[in-house]
Amino acid sequence: MTKLGVIVRGKYGRRLIETVRFRSDLEVIVAEVPEHLPELIDEPDEFFSELDFNGKVFDADIIITYSLHPDITPQIAKMAGEAGVGALIVPGGAAKAPIRELDDISLKYGIFIEVDDICCNIGSDPSIDAFTSFFGNPVLDVGVKDGKISKVNVIRGAPCGSTWRMADALVGNAVEGAGAKAGLLISQYPCRAVRGNMGGIHESSELHKKAIDDAIKKLANTL
Repeated sequence: MTKLGVIVRGKYGRRLIETVRFRSDLEVIVAEVPEHLPELIDEPDEFFSELDFNGKVFDADIIITYSLHPDITPQIAKMAGEAGVGALIVPGGAAKAPIRELDDISLKYGIFIEVDDICCNIGSDPSIDAFTSFFGNPVLDVGVKDGKISKVNVIRGAPCGSTWRMADALVGNAVEGAGAKAGLLISQYPCRAVRGNMGGIHESSELHKKAIDDAIKKLANTL
């Protein structure tokens, strides 16, 4: 069984843990970093040595870290690489993770590292296939009856759980405009993605709109 390590910080990461445990067969190992961290951490290795941190998280095959701090995320990447972890997924975007330093760590230790603004846009790599077979860029299958959506099966969904909630709420809506409705439902979900710009929750809404539109088009092509 593939082991997924999740490093949480405050509220960040907990919804993913719930979704992964409910929606997949992945084994989850959890570690925590403090919710409130200094703005600058000069010696992240010493900082970690003083934490009550669950080092067993580095027994995982894949780690997702919600450390959200440009000083400690590279230290986590280094420790993961030294432990032989195959892949590290870093939500929160480049503002929270120094890309060049992470690229150097990836090259040195042979660990796949992906930095994403939102978790529903995680890419694909063989090292994270066990995760992305369940979670990431949404893939849906729909049924239609009498001009309305009769079912929405989630083949792959956002690890925060928004895709499944959208799928349930979309049933009974008219096929016409279903994609736009899906995007609206996603934007109403209490997602922790950034709001107020063209990325974040707006990107997630567009991904789900496209997923529904694609599923409807695929269904129409089979009839």
